[in-house]
Amino acid sequence: MSKFYNLSALSAAGENINFSSLEGYVILIVNTASKCGFSNQYSGLQKLYEKYQDNKFKILAFPCNQFGSQEPGTQDEILRFCNKNHGVTFTIMDKVCVKGRKQHPLFNFLVNEKQGFLIKDIKWNFTKFLIDRKGNVIKRYSPTANPASLERDIENQL
Repeated sequence: MSKFYNLSALSAAGENINFSSLEGYVILIVNTASKCGFSNQYSGLQKLYEKYQDNKFKILAFPCNQFGSQEPGTQDEILRFCNKNHGVTFTIMDKVCVKGRKQHPLFNFLVNEKQGFLIKDIKWNFTKFLIDRKGNVIKRYSPTANPASLERDIENQL
């Protein structure tokens, strides 16, 4: 069994999500920030989610305030922003650290599975990771990767 399924994280609603409950799903994990110039990607992510959610596709968005303090809000503020501005219905997780000493175990796993360009650490908000139905990290995408550009890779995993 993939190490991914041994991990867990809190949702923005405070629910502990054991990733073993996601076995059989294709999952896109994104570190997000409401005040980031890439925050318009929330809308593109929502379109992907709406198109593929019935095919066992999930998106887990992890707010992070480590890059330019672009996610200073509370969980409630983050949820309101995502809903009001982008109609987000996919899962927003609890705010986490994606690098450094307080790095969430999920992001430690992800960056060790798929290194980015030149370095393994996450460089900015909206870095994305695609996980297959068996819990394997298939691909890592840069913050500039438009959600629509991920569609072929997602379809190949579904």
